[in-house]
Amino acid sequence: MAAIFRAWVVITVVITEAAVVGGFPATFKLERSIPLASHELELSELVERDRLRHGRLLESSSGGVVGFPVSGTYDPFIVGLYYTKLQLGSPPREFNVQIDTGSDVLWVGCNSCNGCPKSSGLEIPLNFFDPGSSSTASLVSCSDQRCSSGIQASDSSCSGSSNQCSYTFQYGDGSGTSGYYVSDLLHFNTILPGSTTGNATASIMFGCSMLHTGKLTDSHRAVDGIFGFGRQSLSVISQLSSQRVTPRTFSHCLKGDDDGGGILVLGEIVEPNMVYTPLVPSMPHYNLDLRSISVGGQVLSIDASVFSTSINHGAIIDSGTTLSYLADEAYNAFIDAIDNAVSEHVHPVLSHGNQCYLITDSIDHIFPEASLNFAGGVSLILHPEDYLIQQNPIGGSAVWCIGFKTIEGQKLTILGDLVMKDKIFVYDLEKQRIGWVKYDCKCIFSLLKSALRTVEGRSTPSGEVFEVLSTGQLTGPSTAEGIVPWWKVLCPVLYQEPACREWLP
Repeated sequence: MAAIFRAWVVITVVITEAAVVGGFPATFKLERSIPLASHELELSELVERDRLRHGRLLESSSGGVVGFPVSGTYDPFIVGLYYTKLQLGSPPREFNVQIDTGSDVLWVGCNSCNGCPKSSGLEIPLNFFDPGSSSTASLVSCSDQRCSSGIQASDSSCSGSSNQCSYTFQYGDGSGTSGYYVSDLLHFNTILPGSTTGNATASIMFGCSMLHTGKLTDSHRAVDGIFGFGRQSLSVISQLSSQRVTPRTFSHCLKGDDDGGGILVLGEIVEPNMVYTPLVPSMPHYNLDLRSISVGGQVLSIDASVFSTSINHGAIIDSGTTLSYLADEAYNAFIDAIDNAVSEHVHPVLSHGNQCYLITDSIDHIFPEASLNFAGGVSLILHPEDYLIQQNPIGGSAVWCIGFKTIEGQKLTILGDLVMKDKIFVYDLEKQRIGWVKYDCKCIFSLLKSALRTVEGRSTPSGEVFEVLSTGQLTGPSTAEGIVPWWKVLCPVLYQEPACREWLP
C-alpha cells in the first residue's frame, strides 16, 4: 500500500520575500524571480524575454514524439521564472533548478564544469554535483536503453572509449551546455496515513553538465540547472511514474496578485467544475486543439486553418512564457473586437508599439469577457485581467495594455502565465489531456499552510486531513454525500482564513 501514499508531491511556489512555514510536507520550495504583475517591467521587456524562449521552442525537430528536449528548447537563465530546491545523491546535496514544462531533462552543473557561474544575481547559493562524492551515483552507459532513446532524439551521443552517455544542448543564441548522464537518488517527502510525513527516494537519470557557453555563463539569473516537466518518457515525472512513485500527472495554480507564486503538485488536484481538453498526440510540447476565439460572447471570424496543429503551428500551453501569443490573423481579429467593445468608453493608444488604453474606471466595467474555445466543447474563460497588463500610470490615468502579442510569420498560439493565473491547471499525461478551473490561488496557499499546521501535530476538528488515492488524486475522504472537495479537508481551520471564505458553500 506504500505506493498509494506516494502518489503525490506538493511543490509550493513563493516569492523570495514571501514567508513560508518551514518543514512543509511533501514539498519543494519554489521561488519566482519575476512576478507577472510587476509594473516595473516594461511590456517590451517581457516580450523580449518571451521571444528568446520562443526562438528555442520553434527549433523543435520535425519528428513527432521527442524523448529529450531538442537543442535550444529553453534558456532558463534569460527568462528566469520558477525555480526550486531539490536534493540529489548520498549524502543529499541541494540544488536550485529551474522548473520548465518545455523540456524533459533534469540537469545540474558538474563539479568540474567549465563556464558554469559561481554566483547568482538571485542571491541563492550555487552548487555542483560530484558523482565521486555520492555513494549511490552511477554513470549511464551507452548500452542503457535511456541513452538509446536520447540518441534517437539527436540529443545524446556515446564515447567509445569511455562508454559514457553524453549530451549537448545548443541554444539558438550560441549558448549551450554539454555533459554526461548519471543515475542517482532524488530525495523528497511523502504524505503517509494519519497525516504524517515520511522521507522517500527514487533513482532517476539526470545530466551532469561539464561545459556552459554563451549566456549560460551569465550569473545574473543563474541557477544550478533545469528540472524538466515535459510530456515525454524521459522527463522526471515520467521516470517517477514508471516507478509508481507519483502518477504521470501534475497540477499547478499560479497566484494572480503582485507577488506571483502558487503551488505545483505532482499529482492531480480534484476540483468540481474542472473541464478537460485532449492533448494533441505525437507532438513535442503541450499542444491543444484550439477551435475558435470569442469576445463578448461572439465567435470571431477567423479561418479555422489558423489554429490547425503541426510542428510550430497551432496552440501550445507553456508556463515558461510570461504573456500570451496569437497567430497574426487571430491577433488582429482579437484586437479589433476589443477596440469595438470599448470604443464608447476609452480610446486606444499605442505605447512603444503596444495596444494600450488610458483608463480611469475599473477594467471589469469596461472590457468584455473573452474565451478560447477548445476541442471537447470546453472554453478557457478570459476576464479582462487575463488579457490586459497594467503599466505605469500617465497623468493620473491607469495604463492597461493588451497582453497578447504575435510571433511574426508564425501561425502559433502560446498560452502563458497571463491566462493561466488564478486557475488550477492539470497536466494529465496518463489520459493525455489538460484540465483547468478558475480558482483563487492565494486561497490554495493559505489552505496548504493550514494543512501544514495540522500535519505538525495540532489537533483538528475533522480528524484526518486528507486521503490520497492510488490514482494520485488529491481529494477529501468519502462520505454518504460523496467525496468531500479537497480544499475543505486540507484546511480544517478554513473559517479562520479570510482569503478562502468566498469559496465556502
